[in-house]
Amino acid sequence: MNLGSRVNARLHHLFLQQRHPNMKKLVGKVAVVTGGSAGIGYAIAKRFVAEGATVFIMSRRQTELDAAVQGIGKGITGVCGDVSVMADLDRLYGLVKDETGHIDILCANAACGSYAPIDAVTEGHVDQMLSTNVKGTVFTVQKALPLMTDGGSIILTGSMVSIVGTPMLGIYSATKAAVRSLARSWILDLRPRRIRVNVVSPGPTRTPGLFSMLPAENLEAVMQGVINGVPSGRVGEPEDVANAALFLASQEASFINGIELFVDGGTAQI
Repeated sequence: MNLGSRVNARLHHLFLQQRHPNMKKLVGKVAVVTGGSAGIGYAIAKRFVAEGATVFIMSRRQTELDAAVQGIGKGITGVCGDVSVMADLDRLYGLVKDETGHIDILCANAACGSYAPIDAVTEGHVDQMLSTNVKGTVFTVQKALPLMTDGGSIILTGSMVSIVGTPMLGIYSATKAAVRSLARSWILDLRPRRIRVNVVSPGPTRTPGLFSMLPAENLEAVMQGVINGVPSGRVGEPEDVANAALFLASQEASFINGIELFVDGGTAQI
């Protein structure tokens, strides 16, 4: 599709949306979601497809990736790869270029995290989280830019721990603070292209990642302690974060740029 056709299609979509406000929000859009085979990334990819987008997801584990593609069905393509590996990102974007030629929405969601108090932090612990959460985010965005449409939306996944001191999560928290800082700079770098960059920052969310980070012993009591710390009285669901990501990806957020949207039941505000 050439530029003129793309512009006409976009204007037609906006016209239809004004006349039919309940229509799907991402019809005709192309989205990429990293870390898209489970948890928050899977919920985002599933919601984007339901709203009419063509979605590409990347995940490190082929088995989980295959299950995600099967679970979402039509409109989804899976690519096995690691965001900290440049060749894997090149392969992802090469496929997107061949199949669609452009990207409208990018969700840099892939991340890793684990508990370690400062006296137990190792070089490997630091390297792994910096490589995935910071380096991976940087190059996920950089390598997507040649395919991004002007006026597109980039959504980075942060975390409420970037602004709240949390024991044993110092390195993870620092990487998420870096992600927030990157968004502030990138909205200026990308100003000429009108590409918006926003951060969605979940609080405690019911995902495999959350449970893998919590101690297995007395898990029920630990979870109750987590819930007690949330003003809304519950942990989040992946779909809560997907709803926020959909808003930031949509035309409804066209004048929202550089924000950090907390999806944490108010936890970071107390």
